[in-house]
Amino acid sequence: MFWADKIASEQPEPVVVNDSKTPSGRVHVGSLRGVVIHDVIHRALQVAGKSAVFRYGVDDFDALDTVPHYLSGDRFSPYLGAPLCNVPSPADSASDYAKYFMEEFLEVFTYLGIIPEVYYLRDFYRQGKFNPYIDLFLRHAADVRAAYWTVSKAKRPENWFPFQPICENCGKIATTVVTDYRDGQVFYTCVPNGANYVAGCGHQGWISPFDGNGKLPWKVEWVAKWDLVGVTIELAGKDHSQKGGSRDVANDICRRVLKKEPPFHAPYEFILVNGTKMSSSKGVGSSAKEIAALLPPELLRFLMLRTPPRTVINFSPNYETLTRLCRDYDTLIDKVPSGSDDPDELAPLTYAQLSLGQAIAPYRTQELGTLISLLQIPHLDLDTELRRRLPQDLTDGEWQVLQRRVQMARAWLNDYADESEKLVIHWESLPEKAAQLTDAQIAYLSNLVDVLGAITPWEAEVLQNEIFATSKTSGLSPKEAFAALYLVFLNQERGPKAGGLLSYLDRTFVLHRLKESVNHRLSLGVSE
Repeated sequence: MFWADKIASEQPEPVVVNDSKTPSGRVHVGSLRGVVIHDVIHRALQVAGKSAVFRYGVDDFDALDTVPHYLSGDRFSPYLGAPLCNVPSPADSASDYAKYFMEEFLEVFTYLGIIPEVYYLRDFYRQGKFNPYIDLFLRHAADVRAAYWTVSKAKRPENWFPFQPICENCGKIATTVVTDYRDGQVFYTCVPNGANYVAGCGHQGWISPFDGNGKLPWKVEWVAKWDLVGVTIELAGKDHSQKGGSRDVANDICRRVLKKEPPFHAPYEFILVNGTKMSSSKGVGSSAKEIAALLPPELLRFLMLRTPPRTVINFSPNYETLTRLCRDYDTLIDKVPSGSDDPDELAPLTYAQLSLGQAIAPYRTQELGTLISLLQIPHLDLDTELRRRLPQDLTDGEWQVLQRRVQMARAWLNDYADESEKLVIHWESLPEKAAQLTDAQIAYLSNLVDVLGAITPWEAEVLQNEIFATSKTSGLSPKEAFAALYLVFLNQERGPKAGGLLSYLDRTFVLHRLKESVNHRLSLGVSE
């Protein structure tokens, strides 16, 4: 059984699926994994006919702990340690810092067909919804301290209370420490060394902890949120799910103080971009918005779902990764009419569709690599060329798929392709690296002139087969044969699928260039 269907089958009704995010900066693509995982669990519950909702929390009462590199330090550094919802917006499009970055992230939700019930913790605090939990945890501070120590060996002083007021003097929430609670008020100090990234102002005083005057520490806040929102399922990333980690601490607090079992939990792994774990506040990696601008929504969902949650996804937006992603998706699409021997094989494809129950129909399209190459041929009308290459009876749906792939190819070329990955055909003369051709490669190209001169039709697959077959009859390895072609057309040893490359070019030009590479060895400084 597919992992999401298995989880759904085991859950009693009603079910509340929850996920959340601290909008500390531009949200990286890694955060989308949790969003998609929880969305698919919600969809699997619906498929199973169970009553379920999906809620998404914005932890915007957390402190600003870093100024991202793409924002002005002069403007935002004075707000370090303050609640994100109290920090000004980087632009006039939003009311504050948290809303600015969260609204950008929620645009990606819509793009992916994900529509949860969104709530902001600022509202829970300011509207008094958290007041009963704040009072409860302050009265049971000893139990909270015991949970920290028992589960994670984190020692809290005997006069430590689980609450962080907003300092009335400097506005910071990260540096305040509460040491007493009586008569509905807490006594706090804005400790100079209260955080490792910003200093507290030293102010002390009594204040009501209610109605938005501060927040619960996030592990305690997590428990309060579960109970208030009614959460029954919430997965967490590997970093929070380790033994003795944040989730274990929250679970213990839930049992000790609320006397309730915590929601269902399972860990999921990170998404690495080029092998690096991403941080939204540090600006490391690709943002969710940027990757959404590159990948069609069904492919972005498929990227998240074809790998089980407990396996790392290492995503690099390079030529090889993207062309393989499209091929894998299209291969499964082709299996839909006849089904699959493996009942779980098509599940990632099914849940990759934007709408639950959306029909999946096979379609005809062009490989992404072909589109990338066609976009780089000078003076080529892409639409005319695609109509020449593809059947005349393509449906509107198939053209829509094709146009999304064209947009993906164009975005990759514009924003991600290295110069070495781009197709730069040397039209005027043999490129200088053709001088590297060996005698065996020259003999191969000579044989290829005769073969390609008679080939019909001039199409990618036919050309690819003949290029490969001629390498065998010439006694040359395919690697050396393809390198010879790339050298004389692209001035490099690697390139796109060779048959596709030649199919984009006029036959007369191809044959002339091959003959030129053979006949002009002396002019290139290479002996016959």
